[in-house]
Amino acid sequence: MKIRKPVARAVLVLLLAAGAAGAHALDLAQAWRAAQVADPQVAVANAAAQAGAARRQQAAALWRPQVMLGASAGVAGADSASTGAHFAAPGIPASNGVDFNTSVNTGVSTRWNVSARQSLRSGERSAQTRQLELAADMAELQAHSARSDLLLLTARRYFDLVLAQHNLDLLRQQQGAVNRALTEAQDRFALGDKPVTDTYEARARAFALQAQVLGAENTLAVAQRVLAQSTGVPQSQLQVLPPANAAGTDAGASRSLEQWQSQALERNPALRLQALRVQSAQEEAAKYSAAASATLDLVAQIGQDRISGDGDFGSASNTSGQRMVGVQWSMPVFTGGLRDARQQEALRLQDQAQAELEAARQQTAQQVQSAWLALQTGPARLAALAAAQQASTARQDATQLGRQLGDRTTLDLLQAENDAAAAALALVQARSELLLARLQLSALAGVLDDAQLDGVNAALQR
Repeated sequence: MKIRKPVARAVLVLLLAAGAAGAHALDLAQAWRAAQVADPQVAVANAAAQAGAARRQQAAALWRPQVMLGASAGVAGADSASTGAHFAAPGIPASNGVDFNTSVNTGVSTRWNVSARQSLRSGERSAQTRQLELAADMAELQAHSARSDLLLLTARRYFDLVLAQHNLDLLRQQQGAVNRALTEAQDRFALGDKPVTDTYEARARAFALQAQVLGAENTLAVAQRVLAQSTGVPQSQLQVLPPANAAGTDAGASRSLEQWQSQALERNPALRLQALRVQSAQEEAAKYSAAASATLDLVAQIGQDRISGDGDFGSASNTSGQRMVGVQWSMPVFTGGLRDARQQEALRLQDQAQAELEAARQQTAQQVQSAWLALQTGPARLAALAAAQQASTARQDATQLGRQLGDRTTLDLLQAENDAAAAALALVQARSELLLARLQLSALAGVLDDAQLDGVNAALQR
């Protein structure tokens, strides 16, 4: 039994709320499951896939018999005159030069007909059938691509929130340290132990940090709202997990660049979609070729026309019926150049689609190389940033001690604290970027799925 979307969303939000009540943060896998229910892009992709399925039905219907029923009734008049006719009837001598006249000035006219047509051969219809089937394939591929894009977008939104929260936490820590330094500088200046420049430097840094904190709070609010709207999870429950210290380990980096690029050229959803567009453009050009112009149909028709009423010669009526079963062949002889012009347009659009496919291949190869290199250099980059963070923390502690002994100024300490915070943020950002590169490479290769996301989710701090 299918669960309606609002009900499913409510159930998911309640489950996530229960998890939050148990002091569990929202991990990436939970965010992705919630996004599959709440994000509007899912509904868009599903509707597009269903529309694509209807195109397959249209393709099959093109080759089924078409039956038409028509009827009409109204007030009409009719006159007929025949001269020079030959007339013969039983018991009446044959006559030549006979005139027959009928007239209905105002009468009742009825007409009905039933016709059926079965296409036997039509190059244009064959091309239309293949185009509809290709359109259905494209709709399915677009739905799959949209799901992969949403998964990657959810991960980006999740790590954007991680970085925004971490940045704000670091700024608030700096703000607290600067405020303590300002208070100390003011007290020591009042005692004559420190110059007034220390007070000015600490106050300037305090105001600068206040502005940065306000900006970071705005960035955090935006990131929370974006993820909340995508997942349907209330902002108050969006407690996210940062990457763990061992987030640099990645099995995908062991594969060669050539392997990844080969797989991407074969399975990348955007390339497969563009290849289908090329095929559709080829079918569009085939619709206007000379071989596709002729059609052969099996046709059948039955109908009747009747009119009755008063005329110049008294009451009159006329009834005629038609019946026909056979084949009908047709081919355009001259269209004023319209057919040739449409074929030329279709051929140029085919060239455009092929050129776009080649451009997309180059772009995909470049993106694969960029993501692969990020994975290759990621562990070394993380090691360097971790060492830089340790060095910055040690420098901060040494500067703090030096300031207490009078060897360092307040400005030296504030700069050391700023450098230590920047190093810590850079390390978290690099870990997040490396995890996103793993997902990006899988998406480019057309293999991004829940298993890939679970691998990244396992690399978060618990």
